[in-house]
Amino acid sequence: MTPHNHAKLGDYAPAVLLPGDPLRAKWIAETFFEAPRLVNSVRNCLGYTGTWKGKPVSVQASGMGQPSLAIYVHELINVYGVQSLIRVGTCGGLNAKVKVRDVILAQGASTDSSIVKGRFGAFNFAPIADFGLLRSAADKAEAAGLRFHAGNLLSSDIFYHADGFAGYDKLPEHGVLGVEMEAAVLYTLAARFGVKALTICTMTDCLITHEEISADERQSSLTEMVELALDVAVES
Repeated sequence: MTPHNHAKLGDYAPAVLLPGDPLRAKWIAETFFEAPRLVNSVRNCLGYTGTWKGKPVSVQASGMGQPSLAIYVHELINVYGVQSLIRVGTCGGLNAKVKVRDVILAQGASTDSSIVKGRFGAFNFAPIADFGLLRSAADKAEAAGLRFHAGNLLSSDIFYHADGFAGYDKLPEHGVLGVEMEAAVLYTLAARFGVKALTICTMTDCLITHEEISADERQSSLTEMVELALDVAVES
């Protein structure tokens, strides 16, 4: 147990999905898991364990932003022995080739956060996904006929950028696909502690065209993304 998690040792499966929103964690457990059980509710950051296609898997809400996710990921790895962590979330689109409802597999994660940059001094560490998880997700997405992209995401500590889209103008020129708030520190911690990590996001709103999807469309798109993540997780 930790100040943020009252699960017992053994309560988490070796693979854990990481949505930011606690209610999304609850939705994932109740919608997709066989025999889900609540293992953590401290601060209402809900965690559940169950099975998917007969194999054990867990989901744990990480909260919003890199500092919050870093707490849960550090403890999942170092206290609970989790070996594979897959973030499932949403992102804003920064690149015209990515359309709303498209899935992004974050091959790498750029960041403006000192939580990553401050650790490496003169070096610009490049946070990247586990190749095995990335390859599995790409193969399964292609087989399922999902519209997906693999590439670079931006993990930003700023949600309301003072300069709007102009604040990101150099990133699309270098192939960055979208912006979210967690992947870079997830990849950094996974590298530090020798475990596997992947971020899968659905693009739900475009910062270029301002197109957004409705609540119903968002739910359907997230269903496809979560099923993809679960298939990858139980084989990791």
